[in-house]
Amino acid sequence: MTDSAAGRLAVVAAGGTGGHLFPAQALAQALVARGWRVVLASDERVQTLAAGFPAERHIALSAATFRPGDPIGMTRAGIAIQRGVLQARAELKALTPAIVVGFGGYPSLPTLIAAILQRRRTLIHEQNAVMGRANRLLAPRVTAIGCAFPTLQKAPASVRARAVVVGNPVRPEIQALYAEPYEPPTEVFRLLVTGGSQGARLLSELVPKAVAALPAELRSRLKVQQQTRTESLEGARVTYAEAGVDAEIATFFGGMAERLAAAHLVIGRAGASTVCEIAVAGRPAILIPLRIALDDDQGQNARLLSEAGAAAVMREDMLTVDRLATLLQSLMEDPAGLATMAAAASAVARPDAADRLADLVEQTAAP
Repeated sequence: MTDSAAGRLAVVAAGGTGGHLFPAQALAQALVARGWRVVLASDERVQTLAAGFPAERHIALSAATFRPGDPIGMTRAGIAIQRGVLQARAELKALTPAIVVGFGGYPSLPTLIAAILQRRRTLIHEQNAVMGRANRLLAPRVTAIGCAFPTLQKAPASVRARAVVVGNPVRPEIQALYAEPYEPPTEVFRLLVTGGSQGARLLSELVPKAVAALPAELRSRLKVQQQTRTESLEGARVTYAEAGVDAEIATFFGGMAERLAAAHLVIGRAGASTVCEIAVAGRPAILIPLRIALDDDQGQNARLLSEAGAAAVMREDMLTVDRLATLLQSLMEDPAGLATMAAAASAVARPDAADRLADLVEQTAAP
């Protein structure tokens, strides 16, 4: 802890989803370790979604999102955000933070807009390879910009020129996996299947069918851990049981770091946190970007691992049970290739992203 950091306050503003909150939480932990105080600002969901966030206070502000081309929704969202800005201005005036840090998502807008209007030092972090709408609105007006990926699509050239690539902060338990070597499969093959909050039904239903289509010898070696949607739980269990596959099925897994450490292969979406956690863990992957993701941000995120040779990417419009089964079989039968993919993932990882971002926070907040 430095004297300049002791007792200084950072207000961290993040959207109310794991993709925004997990990196924000990792930064908060890094700042607290340096002697900073942290306050979290988000929308009304923050109390239930950020129970483990290391903040001395959680501020719930009015905010809303909207779909482009929906004038009624845009009007309602505008009113909600204006109300949130008024709330945030009062909170910031009372708190007098050294810096306000935003992680995107519309719940971050009121706090950052209020901070900009009050001429406070501000920083935003973009987790995706494509800059989100909220951050695109804020980027020209903030003091500093950090980003996770070397590419920053949808951002103006002036914004890209100012952006500092720090990586995507991951939770400490995930960061610790960077030091653990990848052990290629021998007799047992451990497959970890994760799914995002949107569109997970595809993975919930298609992956078990693809596994069931594998040759019996490969199925007998498999130990599968798969997250599914609630309505797909029973169907997945039946499919795996009929195929004679040892499978653990749940809507949510705790201890994700331990599961990643044990996995020989990961199948999942390509959200920013997922991609960066797979890289830090050094695990080979099959990535299936969410087709309806705005601006194809998941497809662009996946390029980090696919271009490095660390992941195979399957687009939804080309995805079938047979194609996934064929890919899965080829990977299971090539342990040396899996080890090469794992090494490639580690090579593009930024395990110290939380500290890099904390450095940028301190530089930006410096008087």
